[in-house]
Amino acid sequence: MKRGLLAGVALAALSVFNGAEAADATAPAKTPTCKGVVDPYKNYACLDAYLGTTFLERFFNYYRLEWGHDAPPADPKAPPSRRAETEVPPTPETIPPYPFTEWPYGGTTSLGVTRPSSIDSPLMAALGNTSVGSWMNDNHLQVYGWVNSGGNLSTNTVKGGNAPAAYDYNPNTVQLDQAVVYIERLPDTVQKDHVDWGFRVAPIYGENYRYTTAYGLFSSQLLNQNLNNGFDIPMAYGEIFVPQVLEGLMIRIGRYISIPDIEAQLAPNNYMYTHSMTYTFDNYTNTGVEFTLAANRNWMFQLGLVVGTEALPWHVGAKIANPDPNPLYPNTTMLKDPGAQPTITAGVRWTSDSGKDDINLVADGINNGAWGYNNLQWYGMTYYHKFNDKWHIAFEMYDEHQNNVANALNPTVTNAQGTGFFNLGGTPFSPQYMPFNAPGLAICANAAIISCTAEVRTAVTYINYRPGPLDNISYRLEYFDDMQGQRTGTKTGYFETGIGWQHWFSPQIEIRPEVTFYKSLNGFAFNGNANLGIAPNKNTALIGAADIIVHF
Repeated sequence: MKRGLLAGVALAALSVFNGAEAADATAPAKTPTCKGVVDPYKNYACLDAYLGTTFLERFFNYYRLEWGHDAPPADPKAPPSRRAETEVPPTPETIPPYPFTEWPYGGTTSLGVTRPSSIDSPLMAALGNTSVGSWMNDNHLQVYGWVNSGGNLSTNTVKGGNAPAAYDYNPNTVQLDQAVVYIERLPDTVQKDHVDWGFRVAPIYGENYRYTTAYGLFSSQLLNQNLNNGFDIPMAYGEIFVPQVLEGLMIRIGRYISIPDIEAQLAPNNYMYTHSMTYTFDNYTNTGVEFTLAANRNWMFQLGLVVGTEALPWHVGAKIANPDPNPLYPNTTMLKDPGAQPTITAGVRWTSDSGKDDINLVADGINNGAWGYNNLQWYGMTYYHKFNDKWHIAFEMYDEHQNNVANALNPTVTNAQGTGFFNLGGTPFSPQYMPFNAPGLAICANAAIISCTAEVRTAVTYINYRPGPLDNISYRLEYFDDMQGQRTGTKTGYFETGIGWQHWFSPQIEIRPEVTFYKSLNGFAFNGNANLGIAPNKNTALIGAADIIVHF
């Protein structure tokens, strides 16, 4: 049965690159260093002989080689993968069974612990004996990724009715969550004698695009069509690493994942299949320049100049017609996205000498806070503590807000007759411009006011237990308070808890079954769909879900 499963998932991953075998079928193969089939875990020099010669053979055999192992076979000639512990704290965790080795901090390739061409990839192993593969290895270029599919059983029944839970938007269905390809060159941050560079381009396709979309980049799929599956590029950046500045300075330019966060959009970077509400309604990506400085082995500082959150440079200053001038937007034109403006991100990170404690304090997306597509003024922290090799916790809390959000209770803003200025196109996010998935209105404390500040306060913790090298059990507990209902559509606090099991068959294949329970404390929030005009009619949701990730 295991061989059948292995063959199936290997072929599924292979379909993403179904033309790869033609890359260099005639290139001369390397002379085998071993006779017969010798386990590369016992003798690494026998790796090529074990894998074979053709692309298909090598691709499948690499999955077979790693099956049941928690790491690839070790190359005894490989340079050290990190600086000495006198320069960087010890590695806290491993992949598998966790989704990371270093405590996450984002905005940069990890400093002091990254070597070029260091990603374990069946695709790169399959290409290794071709001239294309040799050229890529010589230039430290890698192409790899994964296919992630999952499904859920839910007490919700309306299409889209699992929201505000995520990433299983549609209840009682099986879906392609994300197919992702990384095209990258990792800068060498271990060495300290020369300036190095890198880049990453990471296209994504699947249901999860709805959570990564930035306004102005392929965004019509979500905002004008509400497609179930879509395309995005949440990461497209270049990097320059300058090791001569203290313990290393990284400069990243482009679109990248926001700092700091326990969770991330990319499936393998998470403890569980679904995401906390804390992450679901968070800053996702920034576009601009980010500086990350390792001052010493314990302290790291980050500073960025970006264009809002989920905003693009070409929207800065861009205006659209205002067909219904009003007290909030009084002119005949208005900014297309008021959140697209010069914005600051800043963070400080401290890691203990033992590597068992890590704290990040961050201000992300800081500008005038105008109601924008996702112009969140985020102030928060993450904290990690490792008790021992079996247990660790991850904790995150933040406060975020936007200013001058139109008041849903004020009849001059919106009303049943459709004569409010929001209904008539008097805001950048009125249905004339953004018919689907537009930023929400606020449910302000006073119906007489035109607008108010919309705020969220939240905290989430993951308690993680490692029973073995291929298994992680995570328990998630969170409280999320949508104080004006602008993020979720319901003015309420939420309680959410869930438990998930992350099991790896190998470093390339993992499954994540889980069960989660949600309760909205002050009103109905589940089993509705604002895009379809269906109001929620439940204040609880019980969702069982599972996914599989096949790396290639």
